Amino acid sequence: MIGSSVVVRTRSWIVLCLGLLAAGSQAALAGECPGHPDALGTSRTLVVDPREHPRIGTMQYRETLPLKDHEVVLTFDDGPLPKYSYQILKMLDDECIKATFFIIGEQAKANPEGVRKLVAAGHTVGTHSMTHPLTFDRMPLDKAEAQINGGIEWTSAAMTDPSKLAPFFRIPGLMRADGVENLLISRGIQVWSADFPADDWRHVSPDRVYQLAIQRLEAKGKGILLLHDIQARTVAALPKILRDLRARGYRIVHVVPATADLPATPTTPVEWLLHPPTETTPIARWPAIPNFVFTQTSMLPAPALADLNARAEHQPLLPHKTIAQAGVAATLPVPGRDLFAIPEGSIEVLLSTTLSRRAATRMAMAAEAPRAAKGKSASKAGKPRTAHAAAKHTAQAKGTAPRPTRVANSVKKRA
Repeated sequence: MIGSSVVVRTRSWIVLCLGLLAAGSQAALAGECPGHPDALGTSRTLVVDPREHPRIGTMQYRETLPLKDHEVVLTFDDGPLPKYSYQILKMLDDECIKATFFIIGEQAKANPEGVRKLVAAGHTVGTHSMTHPLTFDRMPLDKAEAQINGGIEWTSAAMTDPSKLAPFFRIPGLMRADGVENLLISRGIQVWSADFPADDWRHVSPDRVYQLAIQRLEAKGKGILLLHDIQARTVAALPKILRDLRARGYRIVHVVPATADLPATPTTPVEWLLHPPTETTPIARWPAIPNFVFTQTSMLPAPALADLNARAEHQPLLPHKTIAQAGVAATLPVPGRDLFAIPEGSIEVLLSTTLSRRAATRMAMAAEAPRAAKGKSASKAGKPRTAHAAAKHTAQAKGTAPRPTRVANSVKKRA
């Protein structure tokens, strides 16, 4: 009984301590958002080095951001558009949430004040091309580079401090291409996809946007959410999404690029996987086999017969006669062309086709004619040799069935 009471008290103290820690963290988050004690807040800031992990987002790539369970990164594309972007900016500010915005160059050119508001609010600002063409997967690389440069130029020009522009880029429509990605990576720009969208660019209701965002997040447990700050349906759905995230225990993570003064957050390679493998989780596929690297590419020489008897103390493996012939050339002479030559017009050539069998028969009969002319020598069997007999003899010699009736008729007709 004493042991049981000690265990119960210990468990109670553990539960109490955990509760105090949780309350303290919530109080800290609330303290960071004055006037909004129930705000979702931003749980932590993640610093990433674009050169170490150049492609992120499991919708298209193997890696994603190194998030813990129930951590979410909010991203917004296509702005700024004051009519809707400013409303979303106010909602995020009320919840003390920091997000990442991917700006279109034309929008920054038309609304530079909107870009400056995002930077002043502490959000991360990346780029999303100049005009948002949905042809990045097939346009020439020089045109893609012009789209990338245009977006960067006008977005940075809208900023009071151009160094605030993050080296983050999201391809319009996620229409990825290897050439475009390699170009961005060579310039130290991180390519962002997403882990799940809410389909808010489609003609769906705000409630549907909310449902898709929560359902897909629950299915993955964490990740990068793709939204658009130029849609009225997104403005209507966002408050409900944020309330549900807080009710379900999700936490917001703010992502910023590493700089000389701000090193990247220490991580391990496995943390960049959406669902890292564990010792208790079986691998669902065979592991990839690495490519072998050979020290030299030249082929080894074929072994000689003498190599089989390299050791003199052993009995020879081959008979003496074979060993004596080891020095003989291993190849036979090339046969002459006359070996395969067949004279034109010969019986063999004529018999190779059905249409020439009659001509072959006439040649055989002509060859037998001198023998038949002798008369007596051909009458030993009691019957004279006829064209029918000659044809039968020729057919038997060639291994084919005789056709006496057809041959005779043919001879009569041509006679």
